[in-house]
Amino acid sequence: MSTENGWYAERLRSREGKWWKKRLHVQAPYQWNLRRQDLGRTLDIGCGIGRNLGTLPAGSLGVDHNATAVREARSRGLSARTSEEFLADPPEHESFDSLLMAHVVEHMDEEAAQRLLRDYLPFVRTGGQVFLVCPQERGYASDPTHVRYLDARALERLLGGAGLVVQQTASFPFPALVGKVFVYNEFTALATKP
Repeated sequence: MSTENGWYAERLRSREGKWWKKRLHVQAPYQWNLRRQDLGRTLDIGCGIGRNLGTLPAGSLGVDHNATAVREARSRGLSARTSEEFLADPPEHESFDSLLMAHVVEHMDEEAAQRLLRDYLPFVRTGGQVFLVCPQERGYASDPTHVRYLDARALERLLGGAGLVVQQTASFPFPALVGKVFVYNEFTALATKP
């Protein structure tokens, strides 16, 4: 199974479209948490269908290797490119305030995650931020495309390995113990590019 196939974009769309999720606006706490990071103009790597991209400030850009997901994000009026489009016509280096990778690195091994981070870091300004988000135990088990579980320490190692300075890690919206039963509990890590 791959996150690059059209079925994965459809999976994201169908999970988001459940009536009870819309009615209860379950994304509100996660959108609030993202906004409070004050990321500024953000490069959203692994943007999928644009769930987080729609919360980020104007001028932010999403990039994803799934062309079907990128088309969906664009249909929502969001600025998104495929990885190939981005690399064929990249923006200037250091043109973004931050880099966001939400629910991305658990889909790849350590080497691939380091490479992805390093490939896009040049587009983040010096002093800019990198914000990572990963599922906890129950969320990790809910997706067959996940290949590596990362806790807060693993996120710190990943960021440190890329030469970033970790500012904080957290469990959101509940303490990490809840992540054993609640699918949507997340580990977050915020770092600065020196």
